[in-house]
Amino acid sequence: MELLEFAVEKALELGASYAEARFEEKSGTHLTMKNGSPEGMEIEADRGIGIRVLVNGGMGFASTNVLTKESIADAVRKAVKLAKSASQVRNEPIEFSEEYFHRVSYKVKMKKDFRDISPEEKLEILRKIEEEVKATGVNVPMRFLSYSDQMWKKIFVNSEGAYVKSKIPRVSVMYNLVVFENGQMEQAPFVQRAFSGGFELIEKDEPWNWAVKDVKALKRLITEGKKPPEGKVDLVISPEVAGIAVHESVGHPYESDRIFGREAAQAGESFVKPDMLGERIGSEVVTVIDDPTIPNSWGFYLYDDEGVKARPRYLIRDGVITEFLTNREYARKLGQKSNAAARAINYNREPIVRMANTYLAPGDHSFEELIEDIKLGVYMVSFNEWNIDDRRYQQRYIGREAYLIENGEIKHPVRRPILEITTRALWSSVDAVGKEVEFYPGTCGKGEPGQGVPVWMGGAHARLRDIPLRRP
Repeated sequence: MELLEFAVEKALELGASYAEARFEEKSGTHLTMKNGSPEGMEIEADRGIGIRVLVNGGMGFASTNVLTKESIADAVRKAVKLAKSASQVRNEPIEFSEEYFHRVSYKVKMKKDFRDISPEEKLEILRKIEEEVKATGVNVPMRFLSYSDQMWKKIFVNSEGAYVKSKIPRVSVMYNLVVFENGQMEQAPFVQRAFSGGFELIEKDEPWNWAVKDVKALKRLITEGKKPPEGKVDLVISPEVAGIAVHESVGHPYESDRIFGREAAQAGESFVKPDMLGERIGSEVVTVIDDPTIPNSWGFYLYDDEGVKARPRYLIRDGVITEFLTNREYARKLGQKSNAAARAINYNREPIVRMANTYLAPGDHSFEELIEDIKLGVYMVSFNEWNIDDRRYQQRYIGREAYLIENGEIKHPVRRPILEITTRALWSSVDAVGKEVEFYPGTCGKGEPGQGVPVWMGGAHARLRDIPLRRP
């Protein structure tokens, strides 16, 4: 705390109109297993301080992992120098939205602290997956499994009175399984189960059951799978497919730094423009929310990396664009308050506009009601591949586990149905949404240097009418 306050005071002495300092410490373990054999353990330990300043409308950022006043003073001088240089080439000054800041401390509690769990017991989670997959009798010649845990500690202070201290443990299991039957191969590539919390969350989730489900579905796809229907049919998408769709076609294009062009040469552009707030983009049953505050979520936080208190962000409400993801800089451009979407993956990265947990909000239909009047359609349960253009408008999703729907009943598996559609057409075609919400973890990449932050994607099942499907 003393070093952070020193950094802020030093920046103000050197002419900064605003200064912030963020301490981060990460520690954890990473275990892997390949085809039943442990591959070793990695131990992570990293900490440092990032400093960001505004000088004459220019922004500068610098960091150090040497936690002495001398090193921090050097980093402050570097940040101030960069900000002064930036101010000379900017067409307009950077300004931040006015916010109410808190002095607060929060943490995610663990029932079973993974720091007290031996590597052998952690490895047992992977052995259990290995055993359960083998017990299916399915030929799975390639089995890559990994376990990770990480403790994130942060302290943030700024020149406007903010003080936010947090401690967030994160734990995850990932697997990549390849099924080989009848001379054919199918795979579940890098499926992840992940949470913010203790070791008990992985135990409760039972990732071995997810792996067994995937293996059985892949075998059935090989032995029973047929060609999907082509042309316009009805499509039911699962929470997993809805999750990747909202993440890619709603979350990313609603990032305000993309909208205003900052990310054009790094992570891409956006079809969305500032004047599209209030414009209809989907049907009335479509609501998309990004919520960092969901307990134990992979993308959980209560205050962002600018010290702003987090809340659910309604990106689309009843089919209408309601708000964008903003930090303080772009909130000011929009004449708004920040909705706390500023995130940095580490002390040596600047906070930029990011998603957290983005999902399709539930509706009022049971799964049976979604399919009961479909004469010909497809139920897409999971995906192997997705593509989307630089503006997040034209997109393609290729199903992994998928089934034919005929006369209101789910029939045999179908191989690789391809959905190619625009963002507006996708969300405008949704006429019903299910009641139950599920989430799937991911790592969202953006920025230069790159930043991969933990996120959840998901939502409820959704029914899309008269959707053009293609075959491989």
